[in-house]
Amino acid sequence: MQQDGRMGAYASAASKALPDGRVVSPQMCVYCFDVLVNHFKPNHPILSPSFPNRAYPLFVTWKFTQDSRLRGCIGTFSDINLHSGLKDYTFSSAMRDSRFKPVVWDEVQHLQCSVSLLTNFEDAVDYLDWEIGVHGIRIEFNNEHGQRRTATYLPEVASEQGWNKMQTIESLLRKGGYNAKITTTFCKSIHLTRYQSEKALVTYQEYLCLRFPDS
Repeated sequence: MQQDGRMGAYASAASKALPDGRVVSPQMCVYCFDVLVNHFKPNHPILSPSFPNRAYPLFVTWKFTQDSRLRGCIGTFSDINLHSGLKDYTFSSAMRDSRFKPVVWDEVQHLQCSVSLLTNFEDAVDYLDWEIGVHGIRIEFNNEHGQRRTATYLPEVASEQGWNKMQTIESLLRKGGYNAKITTTFCKSIHLTRYQSEKALVTYQEYLCLRFPDS
């Protein structure tokens, strides 16, 4: 997954928790599918969002339904209004994730969409001060050239991959562009922020049922 450069509101997002009760809903994924289908089929209408237009940090993720292979994932740690944010990151995650070629129309029916709203940001004591399956992590570090880099994994990534904490940190460092030897001393220099998320997931077939209930 990738994160964009809009970090101006990170301090606000870090101190903000979701209110009691779930905010994320399948309708957010339906909206994302509408946006993606409309990109390929301009005559396909995008329904007005039925969910509140509150502001949260968010990620939009596309995977192949059959084998859960990642197809694109981009988000932001800044507070962003859900209506415009989901629209922007639907397109970015499907078309602008630099790890993949842009999604093509023939793939859409094989995809699933998940929306993650991020909350409960906390500065960790050290690079191991987080729980697998509970926390997402965002690390900041200086690479071997002295450049400041960041990288993140959403809460589900480590458990889905079967990684322990150290394997997750090592993978995240490589993802963030750190190519030198990973030592305990270096890991102690990492600044780690842990967070949680609410997540909704909808397959393309579920999208059709939710979008066209009378069909």
